[in-house]
Amino acid sequence: MRNLALLAGAVAALLLLWQGVVALGVWPPYLFPAPADVLATVVRLTAGGEMLTALRVTVGRMVFGFSLSAVGGLLLGMALARWTRFSAVASPAVLGLQALPSICWFPLAILWIGLNEGAILFVTVIGALFAVAAATEAAVRTIPPSYLRASATMGARGWRLYTRVILPAALPQLLTGLRVGWSFAWRSLMAAELLFMNMGLGHLLGMGRELADAAQVVAVILTILLLGLLVDRLVFARSERAVRRRWGFESAA
Repeated sequence: MRNLALLAGAVAALLLLWQGVVALGVWPPYLFPAPADVLATVVRLTAGGEMLTALRVTVGRMVFGFSLSAVGGLLLGMALARWTRFSAVASPAVLGLQALPSICWFPLAILWIGLNEGAILFVTVIGALFAVAAATEAAVRTIPPSYLRASATMGARGWRLYTRVILPAALPQLLTGLRVGWSFAWRSLMAAELLFMNMGLGHLLGMGRELADAAQVVAVILTILLLGLLVDRLVFARSERAVRRRWGFESAA
Protein backbone atom coordinates (compact mmCIF):
# COMPACT_ATOMS: atom_id res chain seq x y z
CA MET A 1 0.00 0.00 0.00
CA ARG A 2 2.87 2.34 0.83
CA ASN A 3 4.52 1.64 -2.54
CA LEU A 4 1.25 2.44 -4.30
CA ALA A 5 1.01 5.76 -2.46
CA LEU A 6 4.60 6.61 -3.39
CA LEU A 7 3.89 5.77 -7.03
CA ALA A 8 0.76 7.93 -7.05
CA GLY A 9 2.72 10.79 -5.53
CA ALA A 10 5.47 10.47 -8.13
CA VAL A 11 2.94 10.46 -10.98
CA ALA A 12 1.18 13.52 -9.52
CA ALA A 13 4.49 15.36 -9.20
CA LEU A 14 5.40 14.58 -12.82
CA LEU A 15 2.00 15.80 -14.02
CA LEU A 16 2.39 19.05 -12.06
CA LEU A 17 5.87 19.53 -13.51
CA TRP A 18 4.56 18.81 -16.99
CA GLN A 19 1.72 21.33 -16.57
CA GLY A 20 4.16 23.86 -15.16
CA VAL A 21 6.39 23.62 -18.23
CA VAL A 22 3.32 24.07 -20.45
CA ALA A 23 2.27 27.13 -18.45
CA LEU A 24 5.71 28.70 -18.90
CA GLY A 25 5.19 28.59 -22.67
CA VAL A 26 8.69 27.35 -23.43
CA TRP A 27 7.32 25.50 -26.47
CA PRO A 28 4.11 26.15 -28.40
CA PRO A 29 1.15 23.84 -27.60
CA TYR A 30 1.34 22.07 -30.96
CA LEU A 31 4.87 20.92 -30.06
CA PHE A 32 4.47 20.37 -26.30
CA PRO A 33 0.82 19.55 -25.50
CA ALA A 34 -0.73 19.89 -22.06
CA PRO A 35 -1.71 16.78 -20.04
CA ALA A 36 -5.39 17.59 -20.61
CA ASP A 37 -4.86 17.63 -24.38
CA VAL A 38 -3.11 14.27 -24.28
CA LEU A 39 -5.90 12.80 -22.15
CA ALA A 40 -8.49 14.13 -24.59
CA THR A 41 -6.58 12.49 -27.45
CA VAL A 42 -6.52 9.15 -25.60
CA VAL A 43 -10.29 9.40 -25.09
CA ARG A 44 -10.81 10.28 -28.76
CA LEU A 45 -8.66 7.41 -30.04
CA THR A 46 -10.31 4.95 -27.66
CA ALA A 47 -13.84 6.07 -28.48
CA GLY A 48 -13.10 5.86 -32.19
CA GLY A 49 -11.69 2.35 -31.86
CA GLU A 50 -8.22 3.19 -33.18
CA MET A 51 -6.46 2.68 -29.87
CA LEU A 52 -8.17 -0.62 -29.06
CA THR A 53 -7.47 -1.98 -32.55
CA ALA A 54 -3.83 -0.92 -32.32
CA LEU A 55 -3.48 -2.53 -28.89
CA ARG A 56 -5.01 -5.78 -30.13
CA VAL A 57 -2.72 -5.96 -33.17
CA THR A 58 0.45 -5.03 -31.27
CA VAL A 59 -0.20 -7.37 -28.35
CA GLY A 60 -0.97 -10.22 -30.76
CA ARG A 61 2.27 -9.64 -32.64
CA MET A 62 4.21 -9.41 -29.41
CA VAL A 63 2.81 -12.59 -27.87
CA PHE A 64 3.42 -14.63 -31.00
CA GLY A 65 6.84 -13.19 -31.77
CA PHE A 66 8.16 -13.39 -28.23
CA SER A 67 6.86 -16.95 -27.84
CA LEU A 68 8.90 -18.00 -30.87
CA SER A 69 12.02 -16.19 -29.67
CA ALA A 70 11.67 -17.59 -26.14
CA VAL A 71 11.39 -21.19 -27.35
CA GLY A 72 14.17 -20.78 -29.90
CA GLY A 73 16.41 -18.94 -27.44
CA LEU A 74 15.93 -21.56 -24.74
CA LEU A 75 16.78 -24.40 -27.12
CA LEU A 76 19.80 -22.55 -28.54
CA GLY A 77 21.04 -21.60 -25.08
CA MET A 78 20.70 -25.19 -23.86
CA ALA A 79 22.71 -26.41 -26.83
CA LEU A 80 25.41 -23.82 -26.19
CA ALA A 81 25.69 -24.80 -22.54
CA ARG A 82 25.63 -28.56 -23.00
CA TRP A 83 27.56 -29.16 -26.24
CA THR A 84 31.14 -27.94 -25.93
CA ARG A 85 32.09 -28.17 -29.59
CA PHE A 86 28.94 -26.40 -30.71
CA SER A 87 29.51 -23.68 -28.13
CA ALA A 88 33.08 -23.10 -29.26
CA VAL A 89 31.82 -22.32 -32.76
CA ALA A 90 28.46 -20.68 -32.14
CA SER A 91 28.86 -18.82 -28.84
CA PRO A 92 30.97 -15.93 -30.26
CA ALA A 93 28.43 -15.49 -33.06
CA VAL A 94 25.52 -15.41 -30.60
CA LEU A 95 27.26 -12.80 -28.46
CA GLY A 96 28.04 -10.70 -31.50
CA LEU A 97 24.52 -10.91 -32.89
CA GLN A 98 23.10 -10.04 -29.48
CA ALA A 99 24.96 -6.72 -29.60
CA LEU A 100 23.60 -5.90 -33.07
CA PRO A 101 20.57 -3.56 -32.88
CA SER A 102 17.60 -5.59 -34.04
CA ILE A 103 16.30 -2.86 -36.33
CA CYS A 104 19.41 -3.43 -38.48
CA TRP A 105 17.74 -6.70 -39.54
CA PHE A 106 14.73 -4.86 -41.02
CA PRO A 107 16.25 -4.15 -44.49
CA LEU A 108 17.33 -7.78 -44.76
CA ALA A 109 13.89 -8.95 -43.61
CA ILE A 110 12.32 -6.88 -46.39
CA LEU A 111 14.65 -8.45 -48.97
CA TRP A 112 14.02 -11.98 -47.70
CA ILE A 113 10.33 -11.80 -46.81
CA GLY A 114 8.94 -8.59 -48.26
CA LEU A 115 7.35 -5.53 -46.69
CA ASN A 116 4.64 -7.40 -44.80
CA GLU A 117 3.70 -8.92 -41.46
CA GLY A 118 6.45 -11.51 -41.80
CA ALA A 119 9.12 -8.81 -41.75
CA ILE A 120 7.69 -7.36 -38.51
CA LEU A 121 7.57 -10.82 -36.96
CA PHE A 122 11.14 -11.57 -38.05
CA VAL A 123 12.51 -8.38 -36.46
CA THR A 124 10.56 -9.04 -33.25
CA VAL A 125 11.83 -12.62 -32.97
CA ILE A 126 15.43 -11.78 -33.80
CA GLY A 127 15.36 -8.92 -31.31
CA ALA A 128 15.00 -11.30 -28.36
CA LEU A 129 16.32 -14.62 -29.67
CA PHE A 130 20.02 -14.12 -29.02
CA ALA A 131 19.49 -12.33 -25.70
CA VAL A 132 17.41 -15.25 -24.42
CA ALA A 133 19.97 -17.74 -25.76
CA ALA A 134 22.87 -15.97 -24.03
CA ALA A 135 20.94 -15.76 -20.75
CA THR A 136 19.97 -19.43 -20.98
CA GLU A 137 23.56 -20.49 -21.61
CA ALA A 138 24.74 -18.49 -18.59
CA ALA A 139 21.96 -19.87 -16.39
CA VAL A 140 22.68 -23.51 -17.28
CA ARG A 141 26.44 -23.09 -16.84
CA THR A 142 25.92 -21.82 -13.27
CA ILE A 143 24.16 -25.01 -12.18
CA PRO A 144 26.42 -26.75 -9.61
CA PRO A 145 28.03 -29.84 -11.18
CA SER A 146 27.06 -31.82 -8.08
CA TYR A 147 23.40 -31.52 -9.13
CA LEU A 148 24.13 -33.13 -12.48
CA ARG A 149 26.29 -35.88 -10.96
CA ALA A 150 23.66 -36.68 -8.34
CA SER A 151 20.89 -36.80 -10.94
CA ALA A 152 23.00 -39.09 -13.15
CA THR A 153 23.48 -41.56 -10.31
CA MET A 154 19.70 -41.62 -9.86
CA GLY A 155 19.13 -42.45 -13.51
CA ALA A 156 18.22 -39.05 -14.98
CA ARG A 157 19.02 -39.22 -18.67
CA GLY A 158 17.95 -37.51 -21.87
CA TRP A 159 14.87 -35.30 -21.67
CA ARG A 160 14.28 -36.24 -18.03
CA LEU A 161 17.62 -34.64 -17.14
CA TYR A 162 16.54 -31.38 -18.79
CA THR A 163 12.95 -31.29 -17.53
CA ARG A 164 13.56 -32.58 -14.00
CA VAL A 165 17.00 -31.14 -13.17
CA ILE A 166 18.46 -28.54 -15.54
CA LEU A 167 15.39 -26.39 -16.20
CA PRO A 168 14.22 -26.24 -12.55
CA ALA A 169 17.74 -25.47 -11.32
CA ALA A 170 18.24 -22.69 -13.87
CA LEU A 171 14.69 -21.31 -13.67
CA PRO A 172 15.38 -18.19 -11.54
CA GLN A 173 18.03 -16.96 -13.95
CA LEU A 174 16.02 -18.10 -16.97
CA LEU A 175 13.14 -15.85 -15.91
CA THR A 176 15.52 -12.91 -15.66
CA GLY A 177 16.79 -13.69 -19.14
CA LEU A 178 13.25 -13.92 -20.51
CA ARG A 179 12.44 -10.58 -18.88
CA VAL A 180 15.39 -8.94 -20.62
CA GLY A 181 14.53 -10.67 -23.88
CA TRP A 182 10.96 -9.42 -23.67
CA SER A 183 12.15 -5.83 -23.36
CA PHE A 184 14.36 -6.32 -26.42
CA ALA A 185 11.47 -7.81 -28.40
CA TRP A 186 9.15 -4.97 -27.32
CA ARG A 187 11.57 -2.31 -28.55
CA SER A 188 12.15 -4.24 -31.79
CA LEU A 189 8.43 -4.51 -32.46
CA MET A 190 7.84 -0.78 -31.90
CA ALA A 191 10.69 0.09 -34.26
CA ALA A 192 9.40 -2.31 -36.93
CA GLU A 193 5.84 -0.96 -36.65
CA LEU A 194 7.16 2.58 -37.08
CA LEU A 195 9.00 1.64 -40.26
CA PHE A 196 6.17 -0.47 -41.65
CA MET A 197 2.98 1.32 -40.64
CA ASN A 198 0.39 -1.44 -40.76
CA MET A 199 -1.92 -1.06 -37.77
CA GLY A 200 -0.48 -1.39 -34.28
CA LEU A 201 0.72 1.22 -31.82
CA GLY A 202 3.68 2.05 -34.04
CA HIS A 203 1.20 2.89 -36.82
CA LEU A 204 -0.66 5.31 -34.53
CA LEU A 205 2.64 6.85 -33.49
CA GLY A 206 3.68 7.32 -37.11
CA MET A 207 0.29 8.79 -38.01
CA GLY A 208 0.66 11.34 -35.23
CA ARG A 209 4.02 12.34 -36.71
CA GLU A 210 2.57 12.57 -40.23
CA LEU A 211 -0.32 14.75 -38.99
CA ALA A 212 2.02 16.87 -36.84
CA ASP A 213 -0.22 15.99 -33.89
CA ALA A 214 2.06 16.10 -30.85
CA ALA A 215 -0.80 15.19 -28.52
CA GLN A 216 -1.33 11.89 -30.39
CA VAL A 217 2.41 11.18 -30.41
CA VAL A 218 2.68 11.72 -26.65
CA ALA A 219 -0.54 9.76 -26.02
CA VAL A 220 0.77 6.72 -27.92
CA ILE A 221 4.21 6.96 -26.29
CA LEU A 222 2.58 6.96 -22.85
CA THR A 223 0.40 4.00 -23.87
CA ILE A 224 3.46 2.04 -25.01
CA LEU A 225 5.26 2.93 -21.79
CA LEU A 226 2.32 1.95 -19.60
CA LEU A 227 1.73 -1.33 -21.43
CA GLY A 228 5.39 -2.28 -21.19
CA LEU A 229 5.45 -1.42 -17.49
CA LEU A 230 2.30 -3.43 -16.77
CA VAL A 231 3.63 -6.55 -18.49
CA ASP A 232 6.97 -6.25 -16.74
CA ARG A 233 5.49 -5.77 -13.27
CA LEU A 234 2.44 -8.05 -13.49
CA VAL A 235 4.01 -10.95 -15.39
CA PHE A 236 7.78 -11.07 -15.09
CA ALA A 237 8.37 -9.38 -11.73
CA ARG A 238 5.66 -11.48 -10.06
CA SER A 239 6.95 -14.69 -11.64
CA GLU A 240 10.50 -13.95 -10.49
CA ARG A 241 9.38 -13.24 -6.93
CA ALA A 242 7.29 -16.41 -6.82
CA VAL A 243 10.14 -18.57 -8.08
CA ARG A 244 12.68 -16.97 -5.75
CA ARG A 245 10.41 -17.54 -2.77
CA ARG A 246 9.87 -21.15 -3.80
CA TRP A 247 13.62 -21.64 -4.24
CA GLY A 248 14.31 -19.98 -0.88
CA PHE A 249 16.12 -16.92 -2.23
CA GLU A 250 13.78 -14.49 -0.47
CA SER A 251 11.06 -14.56 2.18
CA ALA A 252 7.36 -14.40 1.46
CA ALA A 253 7.00 -11.29 3.63
